[in-house]
Amino acid sequence: MRGVALIFAFAVFAAGGGCPASAAEQAGPPASAAPPKPPTPAPVPFTTPPAAPRSEDNEAATYERCLSLAKSDPGAARDLAERWRSRGGAHPADHCYAVALVGLNQYKDGAAKLETLAQAMVHAPASLRAQVLDQASQAWLLAGDPARAYTDAAAALNLLPNDADILIDRAEAAGSQQQFDKAVEDLDRALKLEPNRVEALIYRASAYRGLNKLGAALADIDRALGLAPDSVPALLERGDIRRLSGDLNGARQDWVRVSILVPGSEADEEAKMNIERLELKDSPPAPGVPKR
Repeated sequence: MRGVALIFAFAVFAAGGGCPASAAEQAGPPASAAPPKPPTPAPVPFTTPPAAPRSEDNEAATYERCLSLAKSDPGAARDLAERWRSRGGAHPADHCYAVALVGLNQYKDGAAKLETLAQAMVHAPASLRAQVLDQASQAWLLAGDPARAYTDAAAALNLLPNDADILIDRAEAAGSQQQFDKAVEDLDRALKLEPNRVEALIYRASAYRGLNKLGAALADIDRALGLAPDSVPALLERGDIRRLSGDLNGARQDWVRVSILVPGSEADEEAKMNIERLELKDSPPAPGVPKR
């Protein structure tokens, strides 16, 4: 998940008091408009003492450490985030907690908490809320819920319409639902913003393959491999396109190349399975979304 770019923005935002984590801000439907609605917490009593001032540098360091730990030891990151929240860590602590849940493969819980966090950040910059919604979208994809992933990515794009990363993520959600026309539209926009974005070219090639536009698919994938000759996802995709186009030798060459580049990997297994299907003259796999 994209988290590093949020480190200092989140820490500065919280330490500077830009968004008090009040109960009122957390009421109402989640930003994605997807059920279920989060419960409305009890009001904060007026007698609550003000939180002690927090150092911006310390908050940034804690946030960076927590997110780093979420990659190597998500359970420890979750525990750190809980302790940090209890002493006033606010939204940065909530964000790290949600990312840690995703690292623990608790995708649905992590995605829901990211949605709730984005909805609570009513005073945050639009770009920051959009990034949190985009992370929720990615988590829903991991949870196997592309429809909700699409909804969150769409909400993120309402806040940040010209972000290529979010456009690619929404296209991935569309492709996962076999909505290839929608995927192509988003990837067209992403490639206008970043014409040499290899990931977007691979995804659009896959979407064109799903639409049986094999000429356009091959043009995109050849361009992607011109930019990144050893891209394993691109080689896997070109093999699929070549097989559907009748170029069986070309497809075999691409898949053999994958096995040479990443022996023993999931991609290697996929390539060998494709070659086996080729030898057995099985039907090609249904179009889908290439693995990142």
